[in-house]
Amino acid sequence: MEEKKTWDLISIASIPLVMTLGNSMLIPVLPTMEKEMNVSAFQVSMIITVYSVVAIILIPIAGFLSDQYGRKRIIIPSLLIAAVGGAVSGWAAWQLPDPYAVILIGRFLQGVGAAGAAPIVMPLIGDIFKKEQDVSNGLGVIETSNTFGKVLSPILGAALATVIWYLPFLAFPVFCLVSVALMTFLVKTPQTKEKPPLFKDFLTSVKKVFHNEGPWLYAIFAIGCICMFVIFGVLFYLSTILEQEHAIKGVKKGIVLAIPLAALCLSSYVTGKLIGKEKSVMKWTTFAGLILLTLCNVWVVFSKDIYVLLSAMFASGIGIGVALPSMDALVTEGIAKSERGTISSIYSSMRFVGIALAPPVIAILMKGSHPVLFAVLAGVSLIGAVLTIILIRPDKKTYAE
Repeated sequence: MEEKKTWDLISIASIPLVMTLGNSMLIPVLPTMEKEMNVSAFQVSMIITVYSVVAIILIPIAGFLSDQYGRKRIIIPSLLIAAVGGAVSGWAAWQLPDPYAVILIGRFLQGVGAAGAAPIVMPLIGDIFKKEQDVSNGLGVIETSNTFGKVLSPILGAALATVIWYLPFLAFPVFCLVSVALMTFLVKTPQTKEKPPLFKDFLTSVKKVFHNEGPWLYAIFAIGCICMFVIFGVLFYLSTILEQEHAIKGVKKGIVLAIPLAALCLSSYVTGKLIGKEKSVMKWTTFAGLILLTLCNVWVVFSKDIYVLLSAMFASGIGIGVALPSMDALVTEGIAKSERGTISSIYSSMRFVGIALAPPVIAILMKGSHPVLFAVLAGVSLIGAVLTIILIRPDKKTYAE
């Protein structure tokens, strides 16, 4: 790693950490918000969904704008918008007797900021480092920061909420401003002489990629969506039942919620080290992870025992952690470098679709029976496994060399 750019990398790595905290930190607090604001489980799920829906729409646009105007010129204003969104939500919860609608407006702004910050980190690493090994190491640090945020989020969110339930909203702008300061003073992006693509050329390149690579890309987009849907659905379910049925609250609940996320992070790290560059290995690793995910959800269909549930969710985290790096690698290795940024942005958007759908869908399913809920999760996991077998074809010549 180029020694003089260590602080650049640390500063950039703060972005995925902060953005992950901004969303996942609220998961353990949702039942408390439901009570404090006197809203339904479906309504409180919108606090997660609004953030994600906005990001889905704006991520590809932010990627294009960063090509046109520069990474920092998009990232820093986006972080400030996200900070304002957190402040708006926190102020509403603190000052208004009926804060729900204004909290959603704040979360909308946070989603705008997230779309313009986190997904641009990967191409920024590619801009800053010239050697392929340094780029790979940098991306490894970024992914570690992201996964660490996932593990830390439920614990930190629960700890802050023990002081007062809306403190996670107010803490988020502080995290954003730290990241803004780091990006402003410590990150120096190189000047590029290449002319950025026109919007018409941008659309043409996307159309060409989907014409040539469509089926397997659609499969990976769907599988990424499924994995996020299942993990966020499980977290939403666990956050509710741990408090309502088992009286597990506060930091203790945050630690329990971190268990499947820790399994996801560890298995993701190990898988990323082991899969290499063989696309057939990536395919079958993805398939194995999704089959494990399916079996875990089938297991929970037949038991409501808390220890069975937690064991299955731990194993589910392993399954998703095995699948995700393989799909990331397929997108990276299977798409030509010139279109990689665009396709990666769309892939990120599809993962946000899963995050957006999970809370409201699970809130509705929780009104029915426990077996039906986990049968649905098992079913969508199985669909992902089937898509892997049928549509991901590493031997096809359409894959980029």
